[in-house]
Amino acid sequence: MEIPSFNAMVAESIKSHWDMPSMSDYGAYTYQYKDVARVIEKMHILFEASGIQKGEKIALCGRNSARWGAAFFSILTYGAVVVPILNEFHPSQIQDIVNHSESRILFVTDQIFENLKFDEMPQLLGCVSFTDYTLLASRCDQLSAARNNLNKLYGEKYPNNFRAQHISYHQDSPDELALINYTSGTTSNSKGVMIPYRAVWSNVDFAQAVLSPHINPGQNILSMLPMAHEYGMAFEFIYEFIYGLHIFFLTKMPSPVILLKALADIKPCVLICVPLIIEKVVRKAVLPKIQDPKVKLMMNVPIIGDRIKKKICESMREAFGGKYYEVIIGGAAFNQEIEALLKDVGFNYTVGYGATECAPIICYEDWKRFKKGSCGKAAKNMQVRIDSPDPENIAGEILAKGPNVMLGYYKNEEATRSTLDAEGWYHTGDLGVMDAEGNVTIKGRCKTMLLGANGQNIYPEEIEDKLSNVALVNECLVIQRGEKLYGLVYPDMEQATKLNLSTKDLEAIMEQNRKELNVALPNYCQLAGIRIVENEFEKTPKKSIKRYKYTDYPV
Repeated sequence: MEIPSFNAMVAESIKSHWDMPSMSDYGAYTYQYKDVARVIEKMHILFEASGIQKGEKIALCGRNSARWGAAFFSILTYGAVVVPILNEFHPSQIQDIVNHSESRILFVTDQIFENLKFDEMPQLLGCVSFTDYTLLASRCDQLSAARNNLNKLYGEKYPNNFRAQHISYHQDSPDELALINYTSGTTSNSKGVMIPYRAVWSNVDFAQAVLSPHINPGQNILSMLPMAHEYGMAFEFIYEFIYGLHIFFLTKMPSPVILLKALADIKPCVLICVPLIIEKVVRKAVLPKIQDPKVKLMMNVPIIGDRIKKKICESMREAFGGKYYEVIIGGAAFNQEIEALLKDVGFNYTVGYGATECAPIICYEDWKRFKKGSCGKAAKNMQVRIDSPDPENIAGEILAKGPNVMLGYYKNEEATRSTLDAEGWYHTGDLGVMDAEGNVTIKGRCKTMLLGANGQNIYPEEIEDKLSNVALVNECLVIQRGEKLYGLVYPDMEQATKLNLSTKDLEAIMEQNRKELNVALPNYCQLAGIRIVENEFEKTPKKSIKRYKYTDYPV
């Protein structure tokens, strides 16, 4: 497989879309592609003056923004390695990642910087603000001098203005390190995933193949997922920039009101989201309307039922902006009841599957051919197999191979050896089955699979999927104590308050839920009890519950 230079693709996109809008902070400022090119040149002057060498690390930590995006491309096109850090990490964790990655410069928001201790990050030359690229801290005279005189240095280098023909970027090679992305970790603590240029390119190549026939340069995309996470980075940012789309960043927490207004204004051409967003919209805006017995009855009546379903589908489509080709859902398990409803009404959604270690795509299928309950087939450039004697019927670990696969974990050879085998297969840690057509269905995580009293495999995710659909359950988790299973539930407190329910009332409702749920579960999957937790579960930035935090929860 011939893999082109990724940085050459960045350069070509900037030249081809020079006067077009590139990145906007929603409701604030906009960068045209030529503005990004000028930021890149100024940052290159800054890096060079500071003595930054090709291959050295530069970290980014802040909310999604156009300045974050411009800094990202500045680092790659210089030949340095990007270390994107989730802004939701604790300050001590941010410092640990900066130190572990040996980053030389940290781009950071002013608010995050206030809680960091610069003295405890000794390898940093300085910290640059995302507000206006000014220095927040420096221990390097050359960096300080270059930043103070940056416009002068830029003017001296380009006395007749910077133009497209001046663009000259680092020539990358396929196995060269591009990013170190620290995982958010649902079952363990963070590891630095080493992403090569081939993986970044291959994900763009995949997106070009599946999305470009349906969308055009100049159209809009809304970035809702963290850019520091591979899912949002690859499919709400990098591909869009390469293809000439206009990226809008939500710079505030996307509350339902802010999100729905942004979707109505921006009208994105494709939607990339986690299940939580879709599920919230369906639960709040759709389910209450169709739970009326009369409506339920009418939905099963020929012609009338089709009209009702069409109306539901149209209202959901309008809520998401009305212009998108499809909604791509990924990052966590999708609730089966919600998915069944979407499929029934003809909503144009699909569910993909990936991992940070594959930057991120592993499986995908277009919504028109997508099989309900699955996560698609092996994505372009990738091979997928199930480590099982009978992959169609017996769940086994999902293995992936191809250019998307990482180089390994940074400074962690033991973890690399346990995840990448000698033949280049990435062991995902997920359990799944694959049908004759190649559709993959995820059953759960290897680490979360439980063993019943008689050796049965229990997938807690399947029980949680059912538990999340019963009365007043907002979030849930299933854990094991000896041979017994327990459900941990964070209730729908908004609804409980409206109904004026006490703690005892909630406990009684949960006990009734348990009895009703157990009727629908095999004996070895039944819950011995449901325990109410007082606060929302701690989650990763892609909204997956951090399971390892609750394995010892008192029952």
